Amino acid sequence: MKSPPPMQRGPIMPEAEMLRVAGGSSQVFALGKGDRLRLTDLEGGQNALLYAFAAQESLPSGHPAAPREALAGLIAANENAAATHHQLAGRDLASASGILISGPDAPAGEALSLSAERDMTCVLIVPAGNSTADAVVPATDFHLEIARSDEPANRAPRSQPAPPLATPIQDFRVKAATAERFEVKAGQYIQIMDIDGRQCSDFLAFDSELLKQGIECGLDATATRTLMGRAYPGPGLFSKFFDQRMRATVEVVQDTCGRHDTFGLACTMKYYDDMGYPGHDSCSENFNKVLAQDGIAPRPGWPAINFFFNTQVNHDGTISADEPWSRPGDYVLLRALIDLTCAASSCADDIDPANGWDPTDIQVRVYDAHHEFPKAIATRMTPDSPPVFTKETAFHSKVAPLSRRMVEYRGYWLANSFLADGAVAEYWACREKVAVIDLSALRKFEVLGPDAEALLDYAVTRDITKLSVGQVVYTAICYPHGGMLDDGTVFRLGPQQFRLVCGDPYVGVHLRQLAEEKGFKVWIRSSTDQLHNLAVQGPRSRDLIAKIIWTPSAQPAANEIGVFRSTVGRLGHAQGPAVVVSRTGYTGELGYEIFCHPRDGEALWDAVFKAGKPLGVVPMGLEALDMLRIEAGLIFAHYEFSDETDPFEAGIAFTVPLVSKKGDFVGREALVKRKAEPQRKLVGLEIEGRETAHHGDHVYAGRARIGVITSGMRSPILDKTIALARVDIGSSEIGTELEIGKLDGHQKRLKAKVVRFAHYDPDKTRVRM
Repeated sequence: MKSPPPMQRGPIMPEAEMLRVAGGSSQVFALGKGDRLRLTDLEGGQNALLYAFAAQESLPSGHPAAPREALAGLIAANENAAATHHQLAGRDLASASGILISGPDAPAGEALSLSAERDMTCVLIVPAGNSTADAVVPATDFHLEIARSDEPANRAPRSQPAPPLATPIQDFRVKAATAERFEVKAGQYIQIMDIDGRQCSDFLAFDSELLKQGIECGLDATATRTLMGRAYPGPGLFSKFFDQRMRATVEVVQDTCGRHDTFGLACTMKYYDDMGYPGHDSCSENFNKVLAQDGIAPRPGWPAINFFFNTQVNHDGTISADEPWSRPGDYVLLRALIDLTCAASSCADDIDPANGWDPTDIQVRVYDAHHEFPKAIATRMTPDSPPVFTKETAFHSKVAPLSRRMVEYRGYWLANSFLADGAVAEYWACREKVAVIDLSALRKFEVLGPDAEALLDYAVTRDITKLSVGQVVYTAICYPHGGMLDDGTVFRLGPQQFRLVCGDPYVGVHLRQLAEEKGFKVWIRSSTDQLHNLAVQGPRSRDLIAKIIWTPSAQPAANEIGVFRSTVGRLGHAQGPAVVVSRTGYTGELGYEIFCHPRDGEALWDAVFKAGKPLGVVPMGLEALDMLRIEAGLIFAHYEFSDETDPFEAGIAFTVPLVSKKGDFVGREALVKRKAEPQRKLVGLEIEGRETAHHGDHVYAGRARIGVITSGMRSPILDKTIALARVDIGSSEIGTELEIGKLDGHQKRLKAKVVRFAHYDPDKTRVRM
């Protein structure tokens, strides 16, 4: 390879193939002569090694050489070692040339750009860090981009599908504007892949056994929507799809796109005729052709699962469509629940944006039933980010057997409730005894370096300069216009070491952008995957914590720390796993959070439940947590706050010390103006009767709509129906009588009154016990 200027930053390369190489993993990829490669250290300070296999030395000089003999050990130490060895099978690892790239002092976004002078196979190694809860050195991600050469002889074909997930038993291409029929057995997996991006695919499936009897029984839109309890169409997929006999036919296992039409007609000849294109190919006609051999009667329009279609229902009930969100290589993985005869199309539509105006091919692969593919939904933090699948927390092996209601929450599988008790019982356990919830999905960022304090003080609304080592502070994080990006807690671990715990993964990007703008010398390292946490909440939580946490003499005991304080300790004894314990929570009760490295998650769970058994401990899910936080008046992203609401409107004015905080911070100027001229305010409502108000219900003063319900519930402990609402400042005084509109907002009203909140323990006496 030859190297341009050694390190350079820039926008995503046009038409580039993008791969995310996670910290602690490796990635094998091929380059052809003339291909351009860019490797970006997304968060800075991450070591990486690039090795190449070629007939001649192929990596540029000017970089420290990586030892050939170390490659085998580096691969073995990574989490995907088996897959990497499989991809490099038959190659002499000792023959690879290697270089070291990036390093501990590299700034975030530093990139190495290279150009291949010959064909080669490469492997990028991103070694894992060495982390414990009290000394997090997280391994972070690299972003790999490949721009293929324009030389036709050397360029990878445009329609080159991504590698299979396993060895397929069927692997075929559905050419643009055609359809293909295929059969699968119960338990087998079906992968529908958009090869080039922005291409839709319709999917049909019929019960094979009934077809042999001459009976058509296929996917049914009405049965599916009814049984799944969701309106048509949705910007995603049902977890299962049903046939006319209301039997589950296929289930969705993985989805990397996230936006599809739930169930509509495949495109029809009538549509093209009516648009002035008689004789145009259509998916429905293509299905008729390929299904004729099964004796299936032709239809002018086939109801199908519409993969990658970007449709939505507008406020007036009309359906609109636009270009798909799918990128090259996006796919949906299904599992057949019965023997099926299937058909998949590459949508023929080239007269509107449905396929980006340019129909391309679809790849279909079938995998045997013995494979185990984890259920996952892919998310992208930013539009140019590679997809990241739903992850399991360190406590998943303990949680999953106890719950049948696991939900995807911000990229992780968490329990919504548990089989043994249910949400209401979990709620009462937290109010009266002690409950434990997995909150590992909270994002953690290590903010390190000489300017760590200066960056955080500028990035958040609270005065970080007043934070002592071992202290924790709750704060808002705002945009320049005053709207909230997120809320979170800042831990001071040392003079130049901080930890920010929040909800939105984009906060890390935001902090790095601010650091670059201000010229701060600081590193922001994502540590979410190296630091998982349990919240231990309830009146007996202190007794539980005292039983299991050992702390050195230089640290306060876990049961001694005050509100918004933390301590470093060990689980059980001086040689136990390292943990960090904080006096924080999201329930309105006395409570703690325990942070550990994921490798120690099972040990922590076992210790908590062994010590907590005499205290009445129960596991708690997100549903009970939501009830607890509403009663306690604690806010939630996209409910009580968003980028359109400021901290005053979100009910956390105390996080914005405009007078006592002398330093500048993001949004200060806008917040000064917003505080002087408030327009809306978060209030508590007490509602007559037992009917619950829900998020999004409108609040009225007479005929005028003056606000919206942000959260509502029937409070078990208060035996009242309560809500949080954001209302016009003129209707926010305690005692103001309002109404909540149901149905169309006017035919049915619930009477409500503005009351003090938090509804439960408004003076926060319980958390200070």
